[in-house]
Amino acid sequence: MPATLATITPSRIAAAETLADVRGGALLDHAFDRRAAQLDARDRRWTQELLWGMLRKRGWIDAILASRATGGLTKLDAEIVDLLRLGVYQLLEMGSVPPYAAIGQTVELAKRRHGLGASKLVNAVLRRVDRERDALITETPTDPIDAETRALLAANNTEAPMIVRPWGVVREQLEAMLEADGVAVADAPLLADSIQLGAGTALRGLAAFREGRCFVQDPAATLVVRYAAIPAGARVADLCAAPGGKAVELARTAGEVIAADSSEARLTRVEETVARLGLETVTPIVLDAREAASLAPCDVVLVDAPCTGTGTFRRHPDARWRLKPSDLAVMAATQRAILRAAAEAVAPGGLLIYSTCSLEPEENDAQVESFLADHPDWTLEPPPAGTVPATVLDAGRLRVLPQRHGTDGSFAARLRRGLA
Repeated sequence: MPATLATITPSRIAAAETLADVRGGALLDHAFDRRAAQLDARDRRWTQELLWGMLRKRGWIDAILASRATGGLTKLDAEIVDLLRLGVYQLLEMGSVPPYAAIGQTVELAKRRHGLGASKLVNAVLRRVDRERDALITETPTDPIDAETRALLAANNTEAPMIVRPWGVVREQLEAMLEADGVAVADAPLLADSIQLGAGTALRGLAAFREGRCFVQDPAATLVVRYAAIPAGARVADLCAAPGGKAVELARTAGEVIAADSSEARLTRVEETVARLGLETVTPIVLDAREAASLAPCDVVLVDAPCTGTGTFRRHPDARWRLKPSDLAVMAATQRAILRAAAEAVAPGGLLIYSTCSLEPEENDAQVESFLADHPDWTLEPPPAGTVPATVLDAGRLRVLPQRHGTDGSFAARLRRGLA
């Protein structure tokens, strides 16, 4: 073991500071971008692996720690618990980290941030975990667990790949550009023209990205637009549009896309994508979706509703620890208001596409059924045959599931307004 580990690596400091921000209510993505801004690409990737991996496996890690910290975890300072979690993840899941470094660096972090007493506790707990690593057994539920649920939980604990879509080129041309930059490529689930990039790819350094020949989008999001099956040349409003991927997909067919979002900061990402890809038919605007009637008449309105995001837990592992059961009711009320406002912007005979990245019936089927019950002049209309794979259709609705399809989760319903 080295004589001293008093110098804490910038990556571990960034990880601790990111978790402090998350405990304070910040989103993981935003906190990480701020705290890891000064790290080089390699350290940034390592820190991201540590944070995202720990949060995915936090339940398992807590089960290990609870029986090895005197009095359990509830009596410990919240930051000490997070530091222990980081240490355990390095010990048990990151084979590139020697045990002495995982323990020593975490102990130094605890000492610097909470004093000698905290560092002694962290040292004792992590050393015990290290000694007992070959005999770690955590209790599992005794009640039978549905196989589908097990598969979903396993899918949520995998790292989400980066998948790109071609723009202005065909898939084969984009693949050649990526391979010329040394990027490993593979087929993406469900979509023949999307490309999965190798782990750790630095997207912004690629010629294809800089030249506007691709954009990032998970197949679950792409399939929402495919399912929408909008008519060529349509005037489309994309509500809650940020970060903008669906607006880009809509622009392949639409004559005009109004990409609206209530957040000016989030709309910046849409504007950057529009500029990078050179999209002349997409107009980003700041607009609350509950004021969508001002955009009428539209041939198509896509409501990408704010939701709990339970279909993207693999991508946003902090969400599973941040969300509360009461959030379902809050989100459902917001979705209901947005859906009804969006309907007013649809021209007679037009389409309203309601979508979420949630798996919850309260945010999906229940919203659609409630809307149809209150609007007898609207009908659920499945897309034309062959528009999307049959495996993602369920009674005319789009239902993409992480455990079945190897993608994020998404839901969509295609609603047609009557002519009267």
